[in-house]
Parts: sequence; structure tokens; C-alpha cells
Amino acid sequence: MNPPLRSRRDRDAVLEGLVDGTIEILASDHAPHCGYEKEVEFDYAPFGITGLETELALSLMQLHHSGRLSLLEVVRKYTEAPARLLKLGKGTLQPGADADVTVIDPNLEWVWTPEDTASKSRNSPFYGWPLKGRAVLTVVGGKIVWAAERHAVGK
Repeated sequence: MNPPLRSRRDRDAVLEGLVDGTIEILASDHAPHCGYEKEVEFDYAPFGITGLETELALSLMQLHHSGRLSLLEVVRKYTEAPARLLKLGKGTLQPGADADVTVIDPNLEWVWTPEDTASKSRNSPFYGWPLKGRAVLTVVGGKIVWAAERHAVGK
């Protein structure tokens, strides 16, 4: 992660900024690195961890399940807020909007393992963590493009 959050005080300040609205957007700078890129001296390794697959659960756990923000407020930080900043006209379910939707189960409990990742990177401090909340279905342009195995269409 760049910059890395060095202390508990730093992490608490980020959470407070999300709660009080100072930080309006949640997103991932998904830039995975292959193992050989990370298996060098610390100062020569590129910044970053695999985060795209765990960011929703970690955000829900720290913000929603902890009672700091409502589920709607967390979802807005991933959808409406970035679309508004970028003037995209997306991030909404209003009539006429693109049918791009990620269906989530905010209470789905799971444990992430290196074998679960679709990323070319395997660098994460969250392997083995009990997580809560996960995407289960993705719709783009009104068509299902991905479904979690246990939530697959027709199963």
C-alpha cells in the first residue's frame, strides 16, 4: 500500500475521516505484482498488496458491522461518490441507468486463502482472516458476467 498506514492512530484517523465525510470515496488501486517482483529486498519491492478481493469485506467489517456507518453509506462510498467525482452518470439504480450492478451479501462469512484469489499476485496480510461480507454476483449491461460458485445462476 502506498503510503502504508504506519500506526493505529493513522488507521483510526482514516476510519474517522470516512465516518465524518472527510473521505468520501472507497476504492482499490488494484495493481497486482507477481511473486518474483515482491521477492526482493524490501526497499526494491513495489508497493502494494492484493486488495480488490478483500476490500469490501474489510470495509463492511470496519464501517458497517462496527456500527460506524450504515450499509447504504458504505455502498455510496463505492458507487455514487466516485461516479459523481468523475462525472460519469453512473453509480445509481435510477431508471435509464446502466444495468451495472454488484450484488453483495453483507453477512456472508468466509475465510480468504491464496487459492481463492483470481489475482496474479498472492501478496496479502489477510489470508486466513475471518471476513464478513462478499460480492456474490456481477451484472454488466444487464447481463450476468460473474457469479460466486454457491450463488451461481441455476444452482
